[in-house]
Amino acid sequence: MSEENQAVANGADNQQAGPAFAIQRVYTKDVSFETPSSPAIFQKEWKPEVKLDLDTRSNKLAEDTYEVVLALTVTASLDEQVAFLAEVQQAGIFTVGNMPEPQLAHTLGSFCPNTLFPYAREVVSSLVARGTFPQLNLAPVNFDALFASYVQKRAADMQAAQEANSGTATDA
Repeated sequence: MSEENQAVANGADNQQAGPAFAIQRVYTKDVSFETPSSPAIFQKEWKPEVKLDLDTRSNKLAEDTYEVVLALTVTASLDEQVAFLAEVQQAGIFTVGNMPEPQLAHTLGSFCPNTLFPYAREVVSSLVARGTFPQLNLAPVNFDALFASYVQKRAADMQAAQEANSGTATDA
């Protein structure tokens, strides 16, 4: 029996050395809903152009603890008139430990926003319904692709800056 306890204890030590992830809290940080063209907008045929803007940010709260904020802005327009504008900042507090920097960046820039998106999507849907507009279900978002695009753009920008700096140093 003591050998089993020892094996369990060794297994627990091995797990602590590996990457750790936990959701501490998910919450709505900020909400705004505007209908600047009401009530006239309700008299028009409902065939809106819907635009979704996404942004994410994270900040370190403590050792291995981060707040990640997913900001969504949904704008629905009819004939260049804004029917409604919904803004949601969905946030979460996450424990992320024992991860190398690239994996930590991916977790905070992709995995956490992916976790927060269904909550933000529900808030937007609820706001639109309360504004008495037809139901709006946002399509899923591929945060992995967005993060990969961000990393590539950042690498290209850094390379361009280095080339510009080395070019000016050679010219001088």
